[in-house]
Amino acid sequence: MKIHIETDRLLLRDMMDEDLHGMFTMDSDADVHTFLGNKPISTMEESKKMIDAIKLQYVQNGIGRWAVVEKESGKFIGWSGFKLVTDVINGRTQYCDLGYRFIKKYWGKGYASETAIASLNHGFTELGFKEIVGIADVDNVASNAILQKIGLVKRNEFIYDGTLHNFYSLSKIEWENIENEQ
Repeated sequence: MKIHIETDRLLLRDMMDEDLHGMFTMDSDADVHTFLGNKPISTMEESKKMIDAIKLQYVQNGIGRWAVVEKESGKFIGWSGFKLVTDVINGRTQYCDLGYRFIKKYWGKGYASETAIASLNHGFTELGFKEIVGIADVDNVASNAILQKIGLVKRNEFIYDGTLHNFYSLSKIEWENIENEQ
């Protein structure tokens, strides 16, 4: 098990087969999927396929979403981190998307912001990314607020799967300028 990031309250580590039940709890919840196409999963096999796909991304791309574990409880609470996007979305491809998803009972604790800022810093300082992208449904107020809070800049709006989304990005140079101002 590789730990990539440690914050005050959380560990971000490679996804493991042991995360199956937590992934199912998260992705079978209709509320979690409100802004994700309203397609919650219904079987453990679907969760296993998701974990396997993430683990394959580690091998093929060197990155993939990381399991988020609450230090205090040792429990899987969701995932956060990067995914290499190889499809064409908003006229772009081959970019690192910063995302996060949590089990509903862990919402409202600041975990998404905590993991997003830690991932952003890690992406630029440790992984050498030149740009980081974030995408959110325009109606997902919480996710849009997090992406803006961590410094990503809204570049435009676009239609994705029939729904209006915001496209955010931040270059390493922009990030360095922000860091130098603080």
